[in-house]
Amino acid sequence: MKNRIKEGLLTLFFPRRCAVCDCVIAGKEGICPACVSKIHYLPDHTCMICGKIVEEGRLHCYDCSRKQHGFIRNFPVFVYSDIRESLYRFKYSGRSEYARYYAKEAYIRHGRQLLATKAEALVPVPLHVSRKRKRGYNQAEEFAKELSKLTGIPVYGDLVKRRKKTKPLKTLNVPERQNNLKKAFLFTENDVKLSTIILIDDIYTTGTTLDAVAEVCREAGISQIYTLTVAVGTGL
Repeated sequence: MKNRIKEGLLTLFFPRRCAVCDCVIAGKEGICPACVSKIHYLPDHTCMICGKIVEEGRLHCYDCSRKQHGFIRNFPVFVYSDIRESLYRFKYSGRSEYARYYAKEAYIRHGRQLLATKAEALVPVPLHVSRKRKRGYNQAEEFAKELSKLTGIPVYGDLVKRRKKTKPLKTLNVPERQNNLKKAFLFTENDVKLSTIILIDDIYTTGTTLDAVAEVCREAGISQIYTLTVAVGTGL
């Protein structure tokens, strides 16, 4: 009864909102009926490495056919263009509650594959301490926490730290992104023995950030690295 009263009061003062359009919704669903048709799962013909949409019959996208990544495979949930505004609010407007919807959809789409990796940890891509302080949370970590509830895979939020405040990647081309992220990350838990992890982030564009985090994890002895992102773009 106490829990019901508490939940009722929270709903009264902090009504649930659609994770796509941000309108107030009834019940516990993550998005409103009007937005259901706006969101599309990725089709079957996607790149076997990064998850971008490719022509039927192709195994890899143009980017991945030219570049070797530090991770085995990325599992994206949505096409970025469908969820762009939602992700913006998730990152910059305090809508951390969207993480529950993203995680639920990720589990529906990729749950079986994620569990098949036998991953021992979900590792969110870290924010620099100044950005985390400004936003109030790390959006990748919020997503990872909700996914952990569904998969049972623990979150290692402090395994990797961002020691360098980097420029926003959306303003940079590929070489600039790579240079921007040099020595940006630090593996902090030398006594943790992990062999398989899943890196968690919000958006996959070129994979530069995930590659940079994967590099320090490999140097620490982690051999099997997968990634999962809320959305995937089309590359640069």
